[in-house]
Amino acid sequence: MITIRPSAERGSSKYNWLDSRHTFSFADYYDPKHMGFSELRVINEDRVNPGAGFPAHSHRDMEIVTYVLEGALAHEDSMGTSSVIKTGEVQRMSAGTGISHSEYNASQTEPVHFLQIWIIPEESGLRPGYEQRSFDLRQKRGGWVLVAATDARDGSMKIRQDTELFLASLPKAARLEYRFKPARQGWLQVTRGAAVLNGTSLAAGDGAAVSEEELLQIQSLDESEVLLFDLP
Repeated sequence: MITIRPSAERGSSKYNWLDSRHTFSFADYYDPKHMGFSELRVINEDRVNPGAGFPAHSHRDMEIVTYVLEGALAHEDSMGTSSVIKTGEVQRMSAGTGISHSEYNASQTEPVHFLQIWIIPEESGLRPGYEQRSFDLRQKRGGWVLVAATDARDGSMKIRQDTELFLASLPKAARLEYRFKPARQGWLQVTRGAAVLNGTSLAAGDGAAVSEEELLQIQSLDESEVLLFDLP
């Protein structure tokens, strides 16, 4: 079964410095029908104006993945980490027992566009941690790139949940498949372009909950990029 979450039906938060779209309930946006999917709790698509951002705030007991689509995001946290996440880079922050961080647009002239993803960890009270990686999607254009996994295999980041996160950059008219193991399910998010998933068309910002499906068949309708979560 595939259930589409259209981009236009997502929740939103708009301020003079931020345009945020919420796939699942978040902050002041609440929809009991969209509280997450499996261990995937948040997918926010954020656009932040030059020089603006989120001042220091705290999290705990959450695996937080940030993927920058355009621009650069400056990060500082209570572990002493200070970094800039650039276009195409991915950050994993384990909030665990508690962590504070800030996120600001690193540019004074250009906006930043990114996804922030929250995944519920396998247990509470874990030690906080941080990773940041660059994944060259051009080397595996048309194929899956493993970004995060519980075993951190193949150069991926370690995530403390039985979840695997893949990215794929697809040229126009490319075809790509993914086969789930028994009792697994997934979420597909289109980050750029447009694609057809098992016969259903998806545009940028659309998501799809996938359950009781063994095989995903994806065809790009344009230069496209998709994010796939393999979930328990």
